[in-house]
Amino acid sequence: MTQGIYSVESNRPLAESIYEMVLKGDTSSLKNPGQFINIKLDGFYLRRPISVCDYNEETITIIYKTVGEGTKAMSLLKEGAVLDILCGLGNGFDTSKSGNAPVLIGGGVGVPPMYNLCKKLISQGKQVKVILGFNKKSEMFYEDEFKNLGAEVYVTTADGSYGIKGFVTDALENIDYTYFYTCGPVPMFKAVESVAVTSGQYSFEERMGCGFGACMGCSCKTKYGNKRICKDGPVLEREEIIW
Repeated sequence: MTQGIYSVESNRPLAESIYEMVLKGDTSSLKNPGQFINIKLDGFYLRRPISVCDYNEETITIIYKTVGEGTKAMSLLKEGAVLDILCGLGNGFDTSKSGNAPVLIGGGVGVPPMYNLCKKLISQGKQVKVILGFNKKSEMFYEDEFKNLGAEVYVTTADGSYGIKGFVTDALENIDYTYFYTCGPVPMFKAVESVAVTSGQYSFEERMGCGFGACMGCSCKTKYGNKRICKDGPVLEREEIIW
């Protein structure tokens, strides 16, 4: 983990209530897809944990949804603004277990960490399928970006306004895969758990107090005792989770 000052390179709307922000700063503590950063905003007590969508030697890309006053304040930040950020938090995904044809399942704001994961798996020669789940077409983002990486992409919308009508499981039940990776809300996880036919990894979205394991505010029960989503996660393996 590193703490530092990062500058806003760009901050733009992608879809309904969805924004993409590019930050410039130290990325050396980012080692695995699925890690996250914790952003301090002026006027707010708690930092905002946001998953990393992509990164390189100089920049970090995040995608976030405006759901409260904190993320609304983020959406108003202009190029050149500076932020105090804790970087390189969490364990991230383990790509060594993917097999040759993994499937990546992202629901809503669970989509962003799938992007860097997809990039890494494709660089390893994997044949990657991606399922992106949204409520409606106006909330959809990054379909083309995943396709441009070389992934086979399926989009589902709950209202049927785009792609497959239904949920991510409606796509998952009709494809072959060797392993799954997923990020999204817990109800989606439980639906995936009911139909998945392989092992896999779940990246949990939890409210966090500190983001680095000190407050125990984001504990999750597992077969091996309580684990802190921010420190021991956010990625947990299918076999260890107690639903």
